[in-house]
Amino acid sequence: MVFTETGLPGAYVVDIEPRVDERGLFARAWCQEEFGAHGLDTRLVQCSISRSARRHTLRGLHYQAAPHAEVKLVRCTMGAIYDVIVDLRAGSPTRGKYFGAELSAANHRALYVPEGFAHGFLTLVDESEVFYQMSEFYQPEAARGVRWDDPAFRIVWPACPAVISDRDATYQDFNGSKGVS
Repeated sequence: MVFTETGLPGAYVVDIEPRVDERGLFARAWCQEEFGAHGLDTRLVQCSISRSARRHTLRGLHYQAAPHAEVKLVRCTMGAIYDVIVDLRAGSPTRGKYFGAELSAANHRALYVPEGFAHGFLTLVDESEVFYQMSEFYQPEAARGVRWDDPAFRIVWPACPAVISDRDATYQDFNGSKGVS
């Protein structure tokens, strides 16, 4: 696997190194030793899938508050998404900064999201599916979010959302918050 720093400390794009032959493709998508060698959290306790039927469906920006803050490894297994993370860590030199990348079934790319980051994505095509691996169990009382279009973050999305949940559409701005860590 190839680990590329995003410019936000602790966050990485993870690309596979495919072996291709007449049968098709084979590649490792997870290796505890390789993630650990990069100083990344290797504890995975839960995996989830989300599927969106329509292009330009927005999910996020979500995170879990301490003591249930979680690391996520996010991969698009069908279709394509524009994946976004925002550093919300108090005291971080990149607090309030974001990183976005296209993840797709075709590019096999994953995004490693450290604790203290909000995460969200916009589907780029119909029938997109996202596979999440998480370091903590989901705790509804710790679930939090910030607005996808918060002016403090200045996220440049590739399109306006056509589908968004009421919860995601009504999150508050992050301004004034002390951070999540």
